[in-house]
Amino acid sequence: MVDLLTDHHPHFDSATRRALQLDALSAILPMERRDRLAELLTDDDVATLKHLAREGMGENTLRALASDLAYLEGWAKAATGSPLPWPAPESLTLKYVAHHLWDPAERETDPHHGMPSEVAAELRVALLLRTDGPHAPSTVKRRLANWGTLHRWKGQEGPFHSPSLRTAVRLAVRASTRPRQRKSRRAVTRDVLDRLLATCRSDRLVDTRDLAILLLAFASGGRRRSEVARLRVEQISEEPPVPLDPRDPHSPTLPCVAIQLGRTKTGIADEAGRVLLVGPPVEALREWLERGDISKGPIFRAIDRWEALEERALTPQSINLILKRRCAMAGLEPSEFSAHGLRSGYLTEAARQGVALPEAMQQSQHRSVQQAASYYNDAERAQGRASRLYSVEK
Repeated sequence: MVDLLTDHHPHFDSATRRALQLDALSAILPMERRDRLAELLTDDDVATLKHLAREGMGENTLRALASDLAYLEGWAKAATGSPLPWPAPESLTLKYVAHHLWDPAERETDPHHGMPSEVAAELRVALLLRTDGPHAPSTVKRRLANWGTLHRWKGQEGPFHSPSLRTAVRLAVRASTRPRQRKSRRAVTRDVLDRLLATCRSDRLVDTRDLAILLLAFASGGRRRSEVARLRVEQISEEPPVPLDPRDPHSPTLPCVAIQLGRTKTGIADEAGRVLLVGPPVEALREWLERGDISKGPIFRAIDRWEALEERALTPQSINLILKRRCAMAGLEPSEFSAHGLRSGYLTEAARQGVALPEAMQQSQHRSVQQAASYYNDAERAQGRASRLYSVEK
């Protein structure tokens, strides 16, 4: 019997061998992309990904790393005719920047500016390229960062901190003139959330589930869809009830539970995030667990057309689709929202209600003050006089 976890399969061609190797990462990499990744990645690439998985790299980080590595391999073959060299020469990283960040106005007069048409055509055939314009600067920077990360894991030096590359990226970002896009055009703030919750008021099992999903995802700090999808009963623990009014010793109490998030996208291997859930979200979660008779394993599961609960957990994509479906039912435009809107909405709402930024970040588990503060700044500008001069009466 062939051992799929070993590094050698002499009876298979290289692509099949890599596909079998990627089976060992099936819990992390989407199986529908396994064969495609096997065609793009080299044997060394797959070995590196397996090593990173063994070292405890977060699932989302490893998934993004694999996707970016596959793109870089595909681009290198299209642009140079060869796989990625290790270490990468500075000239190749500069070529990558020139192919992905360019000036659309310059392209109109110089067809050779930016990514060559034959390279773009090959990437489209490989289903690696969808845009006709320059790439988002954030995407280009992320791929460069992951390229550098892979060099470090291989114990190699790369040109990723060279002044020439940094200058090239800065100038190219300025020239590409592509505005930064947020993951969700609109934040799911309290007023929007209330409209979504209003669509979950029947006694159907799917409504009970979706109500719990929306309330938990928002109130626990704006959890990422991947965190909601993989949440398990074993991560929930009961906490003592908390007073509705902490200043009143005779105040009625609210139910409280703790959620052990495990390692999050921005966490590190030895740290496990922990957040609290209080009040109605706890009640909604308890009702879902009771109605679904769920005492262990995945909390949020698929429901078939006959309202029968399945054993399998929802996928992150399902969480996103649930939010969009509820938006449509609430009379909102689904294309303006995504599951990430719950995350941005939590911080935006916290800013509106005067919650201190460090307190909100403790619940949202944001590590970047700059990123979290951007939602606060947007909320403050919207409430300030400077952005509403015409709206203010003289």
